[in-house]
Amino acid sequence: MDKFIVIGERIHCISPAIRTAISERDPAPILKRAKEQIDAGATYLDVNIGPAEKDGVEVMQWAVQLIQSEFDNVPLALDTANKKAIEGGIKVYNRSKGKPIVNSADAGDRIDNINLAAANDAMSIALCAKEGIPRDNDERMMYCQEMIERAMDAGMEVEDLLFDPLFLVIKGMQEKQVELFEAIRMLSEMGLKTTGGLSNVSNGTPKELRPILDSYTVAMAMQCGLTSAIANPCDKRLMEAIKTCDMILGKTLYADSYLEL
Repeated sequence: MDKFIVIGERIHCISPAIRTAISERDPAPILKRAKEQIDAGATYLDVNIGPAEKDGVEVMQWAVQLIQSEFDNVPLALDTANKKAIEGGIKVYNRSKGKPIVNSADAGDRIDNINLAAANDAMSIALCAKEGIPRDNDERMMYCQEMIERAMDAGMEVEDLLFDPLFLVIKGMQEKQVELFEAIRMLSEMGLKTTGGLSNVSNGTPKELRPILDSYTVAMAMQCGLTSAIANPCDKRLMEAIKTCDMILGKTLYADSYLEL
């Protein structure tokens, strides 16, 4: 069993500091966030440059080369709706530590991103959705199958897809949470890798509750087979939960210092 993969979420254009850094090509805020996440235990870093309709290719290539050159070719997830920007980022990407991840495809308008990933020997996050939130797990599995078929037709290994059942906001969608864990278990029993935007669970809740909600959610999801998550590795409580679950599930050997590893 492989250790849980944390895809660091904090290089995101929704942050004013990152948005300004991208606009002004200022490396300092981006490198600061990258270092904090790597030091905290992130395996991959998500690089979200937003729609980037005008200069997306140049922005993504700048960000990829900046981060990888500074941090020993840390693997990245390339996050934008601009397909040409993703392709541009892949062209300058160093694969020595892992394939790039295309973030993301779905069973609807973005299903072509599976072909993009296949054509560039990349991985892809595959949202189990087509339009909005799936009604139930039957619908999730239908979309999952559609994306598997697309990947196979494109010559892509299914193990290069990370299926995202869609983590939902607990504040207002509490009744949907158990169904989500069941979806993760179903995907896991199919031998598929899984991921998801973990922070979605605690959106809108008081700041002090977010680490609690996120850490318990990830622990329950890992027991159901979750293999990775897009999350905040600088959340100490969350990372303690992930490392503890990895140890309990036998993915790492116990040592008194396991939280420091």
